[in-house]
Amino acid sequence: MGLFSFTQELAMDLGTANSIIIQNGKIVLDEPSIVALDRRNDQVVAIGEKARQMQGKENERIRTVRPLRDGVIADFNAAEQMIRGMIKMINRKHNFIVNPSLKMVVCIPSGSTEVEIRAVRDSSEHAGGRDVYMIYEPMAAAMGIGLDVEAPEGHMIVDIGGGTTEIAVISLGGLVANKSIRIAGDELTSDIIQYMGQIHNIKVGERTAELIKINVGSALTELDDDEAPEDYVVRGPNRMTSLPMEVPVSYQEIAHCLDKSISKMETAILAALEQTPPELYADIVRNGIHLAGGGALLRGLAKRFYDKVNIPFHISEDPLHAVARGTGLALKNVENYTFLMR
Repeated sequence: MGLFSFTQELAMDLGTANSIIIQNGKIVLDEPSIVALDRRNDQVVAIGEKARQMQGKENERIRTVRPLRDGVIADFNAAEQMIRGMIKMINRKHNFIVNPSLKMVVCIPSGSTEVEIRAVRDSSEHAGGRDVYMIYEPMAAAMGIGLDVEAPEGHMIVDIGGGTTEIAVISLGGLVANKSIRIAGDELTSDIIQYMGQIHNIKVGERTAELIKINVGSALTELDDDEAPEDYVVRGPNRMTSLPMEVPVSYQEIAHCLDKSISKMETAILAALEQTPPELYADIVRNGIHLAGGGALLRGLAKRFYDKVNIPFHISEDPLHAVARGTGLALKNVENYTFLMR
């Protein structure tokens, strides 16, 4: 079967934290955006989940790299190796004898510069993409949620990813107002690392901080009883003595620690609303604002945004995969969607 399938169509959500590939409308790969490389010759040792397990545990021979920072490619070579490796993973599952030529749709942050867009295109082409199209992340997220992006109606989307928070007002298949800020999941993680060091005097790495965020992350200092998580116990070395420590962390503490970054998101949402024409603003007030991306899972975030902006916020179903699903829909309708970039 694999011998005669010479064109393969893939939709790729190339994220700072996770990369997702969709084929034939189904998610065929969902892996962390991390590559482990051999320090001597830059050969790939592992990609995705296997590389993530090595993160923070490197030795003199192996280093781990996150090729994307703030939503854009920071390490061109590692990004190319990662895309190529992920495509190989899929082909292995399908037993392709010949590497098929690729038609790809890749999503990019709406604030990308020409140079950043070219970096994504070049990486995709070097990894085997023959036809490469690009779509802006908030547009893909809106499609993934199930909104009609081509309708003469205003929809507002806030997509909180790993590297960027994308805020956009969409109407008639285009972005009317958009803000792309580099405050998102990674920034919240580094807030937690800093806070644990300053307040509890304990050293934590990226992976531990991520676990704290998942277990007790909150945008509000007061949550309903059914939402409030139990304290999370963090283990690590004391910053001064290097002796082992155990520190219980509550969601109230983390809410205080994340307050500054979430305030910056609120400011960006208000700035995007200021740029919105009044007719579309009325639509947004009626339809509410849609939250997507991994950051949408932070406890109490929708309520906090609502208290600030006074417009209801809806968390989409499976917000983590909204952008990927939208990119998959764009791939099916490449000929019809004028907002895709070659």
